[in-house]
Amino acid sequence: METNVLVPEINRTLYSDIEPFNTGFLKVSDIHTIYYEQSGNPDGHPVVFLHGGPGGGTSPSNRKFFDPNFYRIILFDQRGAGKSTPHACLEENTTWDLIEDIEILRAHLKVPEWQVFGGSWGSTLALAYSVSHPDKVTGMVLRGIFMLRKKEIDWFYEGGAAAIFPDAWEPFRDHIPESERGCFVDAYNKRLNSNDKETQYAAARAWTKWEMMTAHLLPNEGTIKRGDNDEFCLAFARIENHYFVNKGFFPSDSFLLDNVEKIKHINTVIVQGRYDVCCPIMSAWDLHKAWPEADFRVVPNAGHSANEPGISAELVAATEKLKHIIKEGSP
Repeated sequence: METNVLVPEINRTLYSDIEPFNTGFLKVSDIHTIYYEQSGNPDGHPVVFLHGGPGGGTSPSNRKFFDPNFYRIILFDQRGAGKSTPHACLEENTTWDLIEDIEILRAHLKVPEWQVFGGSWGSTLALAYSVSHPDKVTGMVLRGIFMLRKKEIDWFYEGGAAAIFPDAWEPFRDHIPESERGCFVDAYNKRLNSNDKETQYAAARAWTKWEMMTAHLLPNEGTIKRGDNDEFCLAFARIENHYFVNKGFFPSDSFLLDNVEKIKHINTVIVQGRYDVCCPIMSAWDLHKAWPEADFRVVPNAGHSANEPGISAELVAATEKLKHIIKEGSP
């Protein structure tokens, strides 16, 4: 479906901080319980926010991309992340488990269908969810496209991005003995799953700091400091690494691209930072070529983070665009 419609006077400014009108914990399996929250308009158009990592969890600032008068804003922490329990747990933690959780949450909240918003790993999960349940998705906003292909993992974790951030790369590299540097993802997997907790924490800090130091076009101290929080690092690094070792639990390397045909009818905006080092633009470009009907927006002066000014402006503009499309389609 063609989505390149002109919308007059579109807002591009983040909305003000708001508090949830409802929070809860939902048991989704014998092991896992997920935290969720709702904010904005209880009778508004539902939108579900899919956080990154995997393992990153949500934060209050995630609510600010959406008009709280129009949207019913639903955030949740994926298995093992944020406030969900058990913390940093890898058991029964796969892409397909998360997709099932999204459906359990949708049914629990009595939402017939919703808009889906996801960046980085959240874009991976948004694509996988919409491919699995295309009839439940009213629109999508995708940022920092990541499709968990081998070339993407190799770029960031096996030395590609080191060409741009050698100073940030060396501590990540040096945490692993030279004899094990044939595959950093595997070497970190061994340490993140060690029986010794301090070995886990040390590997988690090194893994997380590498990503936090490369997430912005210009260094961001607040993001980098997240690498000092051991509990955050443990979930972030363990869950990310678990998914990457298992190739996203996808049946093939190009699974998401191969299934784009199933979701081409969904109004979608793709937002990509030109200088994204974590999820380089090659993936967004590949998705754009496979799905030219989606609205593709490249931010010329931005890296990876949703919190960079140019990215956040385009994300707000995207939710506004979809809002106008929904309003125009209303009786």
